[in-house]
Formats: sequence, structure tokens, C-alpha cells
Amino acid sequence: MKKLFCLLMSLLLVVSLAACGGNGGNKPAAETSEVQKIIAEAQNMTLEELAKKAIEESNGKTFYGVGNSSRGKSALPLFIAYLQSIDPSYDMKFEWQQPKNNKIFDQLTADGLKETGTFAMTLIQDGNQIESKMVQTGVLDTFIPKGWAEANGTTPDKYEGYLPLQTLNKIFEYNNVDPDKKYTNCWDFVAEGEHGLFMGIDSEIVGKNFLYMLTQDKYATYLKEAYDKLPADKQAYFKTTIDAVEKDAKELGLGENGKYALAWIKLWVNSYNEQTDDGPICNILVKKSSVDQFGLLVYSKVRSVEETDETSVTNLNVAAYQDGYEGIGGYAYCHYLFVTDNSPLPWTACAFIAYMVETVDGFSAWGKDLGGYSSNPLVAQETEAKFHHSEGLSAKVVCDTTKDRGYDWWTNQGKLVVEDPKYCASVAFTVGSWIEMLDKYTPQ
Repeated sequence: MKKLFCLLMSLLLVVSLAACGGNGGNKPAAETSEVQKIIAEAQNMTLEELAKKAIEESNGKTFYGVGNSSRGKSALPLFIAYLQSIDPSYDMKFEWQQPKNNKIFDQLTADGLKETGTFAMTLIQDGNQIESKMVQTGVLDTFIPKGWAEANGTTPDKYEGYLPLQTLNKIFEYNNVDPDKKYTNCWDFVAEGEHGLFMGIDSEIVGKNFLYMLTQDKYATYLKEAYDKLPADKQAYFKTTIDAVEKDAKELGLGENGKYALAWIKLWVNSYNEQTDDGPICNILVKKSSVDQFGLLVYSKVRSVEETDETSVTNLNVAAYQDGYEGIGGYAYCHYLFVTDNSPLPWTACAFIAYMVETVDGFSAWGKDLGGYSSNPLVAQETEAKFHHSEGLSAKVVCDTTKDRGYDWWTNQGKLVVEDPKYCASVAFTVGSWIEMLDKYTPQ
């Protein structure tokens, strides 16, 4: 089995390096497309200048967008209204698609084969597949708006990376009806007999990226430090698994604390109770009858809990908010904005993207939620002032669980595991194949 594993790792690494070495046949790496030329010009323009270009380009036409978030459909009418404030005669129709079951990559790849595509832009998640299937292959182009870059203390030409619309967090939450049941350490979630509610890592790939990221030195160290805080009896229980994966960690080229990451991953994958979506997970956890259950789910779901005799957001604790909690509080991933490399309306796409990341109205379709943070610090500040997430006023019930402590708190004290697309892509074939070989837990 070990020999087979090593052979598989070697073969997959060769395939990975070969894939990373080219552009997937879309276009030579040295070639600059017409859309890229427009982007280079657009990155030196203000939102108002882009808006005027968009009006000239798309008046009377139809704009097609595609995204993992359905709220692009809510943002587009606001964008059109903004353009109409500049030119009242402006009129543009639009369609927004949200492919299910991770089909967005297939859809964009197929559309990318056309000389002129259908989709003008996309709002997309899963940094690993974005890097390997969309960027390296030349399907999508990054546009960095001038105003957004300035708000982040840089310039478009100096900024490295993709353009995030927002960062979202998925966090550990547990039912608190039993006062004696507490989770004080992230290792408690993979202890014997625990089965956290979680969307399957094959159905929502950002969950698999979370596991990849745990092997990065920073987050593996978080796990090691949390392990060191456990009492001796709990350390002894986990040490069996940690010792068992130590050799694998070395073979995978992980850092000195990589074995702690692999041990946590193995215990998690072998124990979690797979669910179809985060909404149902939240609806289960807030019930009085869901004693001793926990989940790893999108924070924003607590905002919509319907209060009844049986269900209440007050039945739910955020693990990282509890005094003395040790280790990771969850993970974070981004929704990224891209222009398609064969966009039929590239100026309009750039203007729409700039509108979403540079204005509160443009971000408002997402800004009402807890756990979703604009990548523009000025927009984030104004959004907080509008919705008062930190005070819990945007939720139906104000309690500690609904008081969002914000991006800075979550990424520091809350120790969120933050997705890094390039790192995820670099370990997808190695760590990813190791994860695929783990047994999956099947609820009885």
C-alpha cells in the first residue's frame, strides 16, 4: 500500500508540473489578448471614467454574468441605475447564471473556447481550481480597479494576486443546550465519538481547500500549539494518529508540524457527518433537541434563524468566542472577480467589477450578511456603519453569537485558516491524493 501510495504521488506530481508549465492550449503565454489590453488601460481609470466607457459599449445590449453567488443578480440592477445617473438614456438587459454542483468551471472553460464568449465576467470561488483551471489556462483575466488598489494602499501594477470581492468565513458552532458540553479546543472536534455536521469536501471544494491549507506551516503550527494545550489524557489519544501519519508528512514534504495537520485531517475526514448545505446544518444546530451537536458552517446563516419555541439562535455558541478556546476557529475563503479573456463587453465588465469593490451600494447585495467582509477597507467600514454587524443589530435576535467580531479579529484572535489559491494548487495532487485515500465516515 505504501509503495502504491508513493508511486501515485510521483505520477501525480509529474502530471501537476506538466499542467503548470503551460497555458492549457488557450493561447501562448507571451500573447496579450485584446481583453488584457483593455484591462491594462482600465486599471488606470476611475470608476466614473469606466462608467462612461461602459455606457458607450453596452447601451441597448445584454450583459451575461456567471457566479457561485446568486447575488450578482441583485447587484446588476444597482449598477445599471448608477450608469443611468450618468446617462438617463442608458439601458442594458442582463442575465446572471449560478451553475450548481461546481459546474461553473466546465461552463467557463467551454465558453472560453469561443472567439467571443457569452459571459462578460464571473464571480467565482475555490482558489485551487481558479489557479489551475482558469488562470493558468488563460480563461480568466484579473482586473485590479484603481480606486480599490488605492484604498488598500497600493497600485494596480504593484498588487499581486486575484481581486477578491469579499472574504467569507465558515466557523465552528455548537449547540449549548447542555451546559456541561463544551468545546474548548479545536482538537475536541475530532475527538472520539464526535461527528461534526459539514458539507462534503467533494460537493463543496472550498472545504477541501481548508484541509489543504491546514498543512501550510502557519496553520499546522496553530494545530500543534492547540495540541500542546490539551490535558495529558487527550494528548495520549491523539498521539496515536499523529505518530501514524508522521512518515506520510515527511514523504509529502510538509514542515515540522505537518504531522499534526495530517492527524487532524484524518480524524476529521473519518468522522464528519456529511450534509447537503450550510442552511440545514444551522437549522439543526439551533434546535433544543440537537443537544451535543456541532458543525462547521458559514457564519451568515445565524442571521436568518427563525425564532420558535424549539429553535433559537441563543441555542448556538460560536466556539472561538468562548473564553479559553484554543486553536483554529474555522476557515475563510474568497469570492473572486474576473473578466473573461474573450469577454463580449470588457469595459462594462471592468466598470461593474469596480462598482462592486469601490462602493457600498455595489457591495450591498453581500454586505448585509455576517461573516462576509469587503476587500475594500473603506467599503467594509461603511458597511459596518450601515448594518451594525458588530452589535448584532443586523440579526433577528441580538446575542453574543450574532455579534460579528469582524475580519481583523477572525484572522488574528479567531485564527481562521485563510485560503491561499497558489498553495492549494501546489498541494492538490499530493496532499489531495493522500486525503482521497482516507476512509470516509458513513453515518449509521
